[in-house]
This record gives sequence, C-alpha cells and structure tokens, in this order.
Amino acid sequence: MTTTAPSSSTLDQASDIRSAIAEARRIVIKIGSSSLTGPDGRLSVENLTALVDVIAARRAQGTEVLLVTSGAIAAGIAPLGLTGRPKDLATAQAAASVGQGLLVARYAAAFAEHNVRVGQVLLTAEDTMRRSHYRNTQRALERLLGLGIVPIINENDTVATDEIRFGDNDRLAALVSHIVRADAMILLTDVDGLYDGPPKIEGSKRIPLVTSFAQIADVEVTTKGSSVGTGGMVSKLDSVRIASATGIPVVLTLAANVPAALAGEDVGTCFTATGKRMSRRRLWLAYAAKVRGRLIVDDGAARAVLGGLASLLPAGVTGVEGTFDANDPVEVLDQQGRVIGRGLVAFDSSELPKLLGRSTTSLKDEHGDGYDRAVVHRDDLVVNPKARKHAL
Repeated sequence: MTTTAPSSSTLDQASDIRSAIAEARRIVIKIGSSSLTGPDGRLSVENLTALVDVIAARRAQGTEVLLVTSGAIAAGIAPLGLTGRPKDLATAQAAASVGQGLLVARYAAAFAEHNVRVGQVLLTAEDTMRRSHYRNTQRALERLLGLGIVPIINENDTVATDEIRFGDNDRLAALVSHIVRADAMILLTDVDGLYDGPPKIEGSKRIPLVTSFAQIADVEVTTKGSSVGTGGMVSKLDSVRIASATGIPVVLTLAANVPAALAGEDVGTCFTATGKRMSRRRLWLAYAAKVRGRLIVDDGAARAVLGGLASLLPAGVTGVEGTFDANDPVEVLDQQGRVIGRGLVAFDSSELPKLLGRSTTSLKDEHGDGYDRAVVHRDDLVVNPKARKHAL
C-alpha cells in the first residue's frame, strides 16, 4: 500500500480529535496481556504500576476512568507452574481463577498509593447479550463511578465457555464504552498504532488518523496476538469499528504512550467517530444481543428495511430459521444471504410460517386483533450500516 503525507486539513482534524480526547470526562482504557507481562510471561508489577500512576493522575483532573484489563490467565501461569498460556479451556479457567485474584490485588495496592479504591467487575458475554443482564451491568458500572471507584473489568474466564465468550477483551472494551456512554476509548497494545505495512518492515509508516475503514481497506493486518494474549490487530480493529460507528473516538497506541495519548499528543492511530451515538437499547441490539434466529425477506422488504423508516411486515418475509420466542433478537437477511439488520421479533418462530407473505389486513380478518402487527417494528430494528452502504 502506498501512502502520501497527511494534508494540513487531515492534521487539523486529527488535532481536533486528540484535543477532544484530552478533554474527555469519561474514558475507557483497555490494556492487553502483552503490555502487562515481562519477557518471561509473568505479570510485570512495574508495567502495571506505571499504568495506574497515569490513570490516577488523570482521575485527579476530574476524569472518570474505567479500566478493561487482560492478564488474569497470564498472571496464573507462574503460580501454577505452567510453561505458557494453556491451550485447553479447563486449564485456562484454572489459571484465570488463580491469576485474577493476584491481578486485582496488584491493581488495588497500586491505586491505594493514590488513595483510590477499585472495584472488580467480571463479565461474561451473557452480561451484554441478555437485555436484563446488560441493564444490570450498566447500573453497576454507573454506581461504581458515582462512588468514585475505578472499575477493573475483565472477562470472567473462569466460567466462560468456548461457545459463549468475548474471545478477547478488545470487543469487551468497545461494549463497555457503549454501556457507560464513554467520551473516548484508548486501546493499549505492543504496537504504536496501525501501520500501512508490517511494522517491522523498513519503510512502513504509522497511520496517524483514520476517518473511515475504507481508508485502510488495503492495510495488511495479522490475526495472531501475543503468546500470552488472544487479541491481534484484527481484533482491535473490530473493536474500533464497533466503538467509532456509534460516536466514540478511539486511540490505538503503545502502553508506554498512554500519558501522551491522554494528553492529546500525536501518538498511535486516532480513529474518528464515524457514526452518531445510539440509545443504549439500540446499541445493545446492534452489537451485544445474542440472536436467536433469522428472518429472510424479499427484495422489496430489504429495500424498506435498509431505508431505515419502515417496519418489517409479514408480507415481506419469505423464510424463518431457528427457534425463538416473541421479543427475542433475530437477524434479518436479504435474498442473497446478507445480514441487513437486527431486530426484536414480535412472534414466536412456531407462529410465523402461517403468516409469511400475507398482508396484515388479511391476517387480522382471519386470526383477529394482534395479528396485524409488524413482524419487527421499526422502533425495534437496527440496520446494518455495511449493508446500507452497499445498497446505496
């Protein structure tokens, strides 16, 4: 990929965004295992303390900070006498159980030096996928912040399963940013931002500002993370995509650069907010809800859904997949199998087959009141921005 020097307008835009981050009143910071461990793979108290010192200084300026931290499994490796990160789920859960206590104890001691208290928050994917759990998570985090506590957030690896898990804390950080309506998110890693080529290859240049993902479509990234972590650059860009699409700017940079990033200096890669903020309910539906089934729609219904102003009516539904109840989240697919949206379905999956292709008037006449409602009301429908852009 070839690049040109940033224009003055691009530099001005980057400066404005970084200034906004410097003035943010609520920030989510995510740090990965590779940034918290030493060369031997053990938890580095020095690295942890350096991060805490920076966060405490920012809090003293009046900013609320939530810390999403990896490192529990890495912290449990040495006490269990393991030679590296466990590959089987049971041993990884055991390492997380041992390491999580050590990790939080280290954070608590480091923050105590600044007279700051911390609260441990262990989340599973279910806590963001189920609406009731999502609201409980929101209330708990807001209350901790209101009490002046720094939430120390991690995936609950001890009970997470292969089938239901975040997989890494990058996505968790983006979802937490949504839940608490953060002003900015900072992803700390072992690479100083996104480069236009492999960072270790001579000639590769750091990309200081990304205003759309089309801008970096040709950038080569790898899926592999560090030997003690699970997330690579692909994971981080997925996290950025979620956060920026709903109004949250992101800085991706080295852990050593966190003071500069918080101060709005030109470090790492700054990703602009590419979309508007949604309500928490729509954020949950778009990015966190666990879908229970699928609805396939005809071309006319697909155009109406992508237009963003229409409900999905029975007449436009051509197929039903999965087993679900009324009010469950489902995906909406067009005739080519593309996901064009997500919504809360108004009928059980067992009810829908007899309604497909029928007008609401005929359904009311045949079955009575209640059967003239939309399959997915527009207020309960979130359009996939990628599909909308493709349609336009």
